Amino acid sequence: MTQTENDPAVTPPGEGLSVTLDDVRAARELLDGVIVHTPLEHSRALGRRMNATVHLKCENLQRAGSFKVRGAYVRMSRLSDEEKARGVVAASAGNHAQGVALAAKKLGISATIYMPRGVALPKLAATRDHGADVVLHGSNVDEALAEAQRQSEETGAVFIHPFNSTDVVAGQGTIGLEILDEEPEVDTVIMGIGGGGLLAGNAVALKQEAARRGRRLRIIGVQAENAAAYPPSLAADALVPLKGVRTIADGIAVGQPGEIPFEIIKELVDEVVTVSEDAIAEALIFLMERSKMVVEPAGAVGVAALMEGKLEALGIEAENIVAVLSGGNIDPMLMLKVIQRGLSAADRFLTVKLMLKDRPGELAMISRIVSETDANVIGVDHTRIGGELSMGDVALVINMETKGAEHSSLVLNSLRAEGYEPMVLN
Repeated sequence: MTQTENDPAVTPPGEGLSVTLDDVRAARELLDGVIVHTPLEHSRALGRRMNATVHLKCENLQRAGSFKVRGAYVRMSRLSDEEKARGVVAASAGNHAQGVALAAKKLGISATIYMPRGVALPKLAATRDHGADVVLHGSNVDEALAEAQRQSEETGAVFIHPFNSTDVVAGQGTIGLEILDEEPEVDTVIMGIGGGGLLAGNAVALKQEAARRGRRLRIIGVQAENAAAYPPSLAADALVPLKGVRTIADGIAVGQPGEIPFEIIKELVDEVVTVSEDAIAEALIFLMERSKMVVEPAGAVGVAALMEGKLEALGIEAENIVAVLSGGNIDPMLMLKVIQRGLSAADRFLTVKLMLKDRPGELAMISRIVSETDANVIGVDHTRIGGELSMGDVALVINMETKGAEHSSLVLNSLRAEGYEPMVLN
């Protein structure tokens, strides 16, 4: 993909779509003074991995912790006075809830947000702190969504969809204009996909504004492999619902694309790739350690795709990349689990189980071996009770911090050299 300035062969793509560059520009005017112009941070560490220039668009630092307030505010600001008086209703387990609640507060509109029972307490508290009335309903977002739509029909409150709205799509696309203003030479932009509002809006903004400037660039969408509704839908050229969506990236755990974003994405987006749960966890750790960024799993999938070599697998030779960190609202309890999983995926966390004879000195022997390998023991479980244990045996489970795959192998080989049979549990 060449990028020749003022190349007459570059024509505006996506003509006739439901959202245009003018719509995104109008949304940017509405958002002036409402949102934060989030920074574009240079990541030297990621750039060395990619052999390219890499920047991070830090929407995790946006008001309410994610990009969602952009689209919610644009949609709600365009309601008539009569609609505003009726109030709004929405459903979400996190970011959309907070975006709607904050936008409603700014616009003086009453908001009722349906959230599933068991929603993370920080997200529940944040939504209420923005002034919304929160109703806990159902065991998942789909059940909360159905109840929110029912209440909208019954009460007349305006339902604010998280992604299937032209106003929402245009609002999310304002990120792309900010990227091009700060990094006009970008050739590849990569970001996550749930229902598709974020990707669709930015595809319009980036592709059409770049074409206006006589340039071309690539747009790459990323889904968690256990919640990837777009690849089969794009292949079938129809909305294909998924069953059993389950991922740590709850912000993009959507079982079916939105109709409006789907039409834009199939026209303008170059590639959609998927990443593993381990890759997401490892990316989250990388961002915390190397970029000092607290990012939720859904916000880290673009970085996960870069780290997992997805561009190379597609044969893409990118020189100037922007990855969008779409949100930073992570539940501390989930963070603990993700950190452990990320460390394990990077071979920096090792859990082994050993069967020992119940006699003096065995535990001291294990401690000596581990100590000599310079592994850091952070937890030990020692038990004499269990169906797998014979009389006179004990089971020992050790959690250790290691320095990588080579170091983990050293620990295991050292135990084996002394006659033990360690079973790796992580």
